[in-house]
Amino acid sequence: MIVSTSTMPKQLLFTILLSLYAVSLFAQQDSRPNIILILTDDQRWDALGYAGNDIIHTPHMDSLAQQGVYFKNAFVTTPICMASRASIMTGLYERTHQHTFFAPPLQQEYVNISYPKLMKDAGYRTGLFGKFGMSFENQLDTLVFDEFYNTGTNGYFRLQGYGAKDIVHLTDLTTDKAIDFIQSTPEGKPFCLSLSYNAAHADDSHPQQFFWPERNDELYQNVEVPREELHREKYFQQLPDFLQDSLFMGVYRYQWRFDTPEKYQRMVKGHYRLISTIDDNLGRLRKFLDTQGIADNTIIIFLGDNGYFLGERGLAGKWLMYENSLRVPLIVYDPSATNARTVEDMALNIDIAPTLLDYAGVTIPRQMQGKSLRGFTRGKVTDWRTDFLCEHLYDRPWIPKSEGIRTKEWKYFRYMDHPETEELYHLTEDPLELVNLIDDPSYQKRVAVYRQILDEKIANLTAERVQ
Repeated sequence: MIVSTSTMPKQLLFTILLSLYAVSLFAQQDSRPNIILILTDDQRWDALGYAGNDIIHTPHMDSLAQQGVYFKNAFVTTPICMASRASIMTGLYERTHQHTFFAPPLQQEYVNISYPKLMKDAGYRTGLFGKFGMSFENQLDTLVFDEFYNTGTNGYFRLQGYGAKDIVHLTDLTTDKAIDFIQSTPEGKPFCLSLSYNAAHADDSHPQQFFWPERNDELYQNVEVPREELHREKYFQQLPDFLQDSLFMGVYRYQWRFDTPEKYQRMVKGHYRLISTIDDNLGRLRKFLDTQGIADNTIIIFLGDNGYFLGERGLAGKWLMYENSLRVPLIVYDPSATNARTVEDMALNIDIAPTLLDYAGVTIPRQMQGKSLRGFTRGKVTDWRTDFLCEHLYDRPWIPKSEGIRTKEWKYFRYMDHPETEELYHLTEDPLELVNLIDDPSYQKRVAVYRQILDEKIANLTAERVQ
């Protein structure tokens, strides 16, 4: 029977229309994808089997890279965890958000454009589990996430359960919490899960440094990890004097981890075992998504928070503008994408927030300095960046501040407290950055160009912040 709306009471008609609108809105929200951002700590770009590392055991990461879009040239703009994580949250350079260690909390104006805040406002259920690694002004981290479990960094084995009898590895525990979050999300409500592992960061308070679950004890036992070209003493001797100083954190921590052949083998294998433990959990998480029937509507983005020196140049840690420190793994897995592939274009940590918002159908704030990577899952992207600013502004004497520019072929950088010290590398011919061309007369015009480009980028960022 067809009922004419003209004969209905206006109040009844309004109620029906409102209900139809609500149903339509619910259906629209239901169709939006779930999004999982997996962030690892101190995993550099080549600590991945898919990147060509034939020692490390990462079958689930490799599978994700094979099925998704793998960014071969992915970088952080600032190679230290707190500043990089703030850039991932906001899509902003460190010079803009100004959040790092011993600095004030991330200001509310930047929290307000962070991906968890905007996605929660848009109806997503948001959760962060693991190492937060930042602080938000006015403790806003408790508001932008519906569920927030900050594991901290105090040890890899945690007591869980009644009477604190059950010992759980922190990586496994973090995944447990994330799975609980997914299970408790109401049906029909999309979620944005930030899964932020403390691994593979060393436990700096303990001489052993790296701790893994017993199940991975046998990994790498019969393997000899080679020392490559950059481990030769001459490359340490080529560093500026202030980077050879024993007070520099990179040298200081080298003594903890890599100063003997036995220690090098033990530490690198421990680091790899932690990454393999993350890999175990990635496999467990993906299997869970399958069993829940939501894998086909869940975007997974996998990223390292900064690179890592494993003894190259006589250094440990990150912080510097060399490739070891800047370059990270990055995978975007979109189950609806039609082509899995490897991308050569440069992707950055500041691209993560706009990518998440793009997938969620949320308008990307004009203040964000990164760009959405979503287009790469659909095909070739045109008019992409050809260079980027890299910087480390942490103001402490044990780590020198530096800034530079990285193009597809070249890298130029300088030390802000040592203006007389600059470096220039032709990455196409010298990917390991072995030969500093800064004093070569034939490259002085190029040096002048990159100085100017870097100055202009810094000036533009400074002007944007003032506005």
